[in-house]
Amino acid sequence: MTRRLISTGSPFEKAFGYSRAVVDGDLVFISGTTGYDYKTMIMPDDPAEQTRNIFKTVQAVLKEAGSSMQQILRAQYFVTDRSYCEPVLAVCGEVLGDIRPAGAVYIVAGLLRPEIKVEIEITARI
Repeated sequence: MTRRLISTGSPFEKAFGYSRAVVDGDLVFISGTTGYDYKTMIMPDDPAEQTRNIFKTVQAVLKEAGSSMQQILRAQYFVTDRSYCEPVLAVCGEVLGDIRPAGAVYIVAGLLRPEIKVEIEITARI
């Protein structure tokens, strides 16, 4: 299988020189994904809602890659405040509770824009 790039149409992808995901062999590498609704470019304020939007994007990208949520191997969670961990991880538990990928949570000083409270990177297989 050749290397394949997947885009969600986010203006950030072209402007900042990255792909939403790269499929290489039987692996899917999903870039750090934020809680924007990429069709409307609206970002909810609530970190749990941002996380739900992230997983909607991830699910669509995995489908386009020929994979699924059940094939997620690793998830890395970045939050901008310790108080966001519990609501974000509660959503992760709802979505990934039976899948249980390897994971890590990082509390970071900030993300690209102040409204971004959560960013998630995913690695999955096809």
